[in-house]
This record gives sequence, structure tokens and C-alpha cells, in this order.
Amino acid sequence: MLLADRIARAETRIFKAVFPNTTNHYDTLFGGTTLMLMDEVAFIAATRFSRLKMVTVSSERVDFTHPIPGGSLVELVANIEHVGRTSLKVRVELFVEQMYCEDRHKAVTGLFTFVAVDEHKQPVPILG
Repeated sequence: MLLADRIARAETRIFKAVFPNTTNHYDTLFGGTTLMLMDEVAFIAATRFSRLKMVTVSSERVDFTHPIPGGSLVELVANIEHVGRTSLKVRVELFVEQMYCEDRHKAVTGLFTFVAVDEHKQPVPILG
């Protein structure tokens, strides 16, 4: 399979509802919860691409550009952005939608780096 095809097939989308137990005193999604959701969808995309054991080694440039109110829906979209020998980078975009109207916009973006590891937690090549 071509690299471009593997990248396309690894795209991962997850939808979540923003419930009160995930919001702060401003009734917006906690930043830490947002990062957890982003790391999760990035991990799934990395694993779907590599079919190897993957671990997060960094997150960089996570930009929160719009608040995510309680009672809204979020879609997290993860795409492989770069493939190295033992690591890969996954871009995650989080979109927020109001439940009862068509309003939708990008609220958060971030880049997550993963490394493929063996049973001894040592890096292994991703592309065999």
C-alpha cells in the first residue's frame, strides 16, 4: 500500500458531547480534558497508521482559539502529518458545534508526536 493511502486510511474522527462534568466554572470544556481527548484521537490515528505499539512523546503548539461551551458537540479529527523512521506526527483539529443549530467552527489545533516501541519500550521502525 502506498504511503499516501496509509495516511488517508488512518484519519480518525471522534464526536463527543460536552457535559457538565467536563466543564469549568465558566461552563467551558476544561483545557486538560481537551488535551486528553486530543491525545486519545491522535493515539488512535497513529496506531491505525502503524499497527504498532505507540507512545506519546510530545505535544506542541496547541492553540485554543475559541471556547467550547457546555452543552455543545465536539468533533476531533486526527491526521498523520509526518512519518519518520521510528516516530510520526499527528495533527489534531477540534471543531465545536451547537447541538441545535448548524453553527460549527474550529476551536483547537495541536500537533502530537508518537514513537513506535517494542515489548522492551525501545524504538522500532514504523515502515518495516
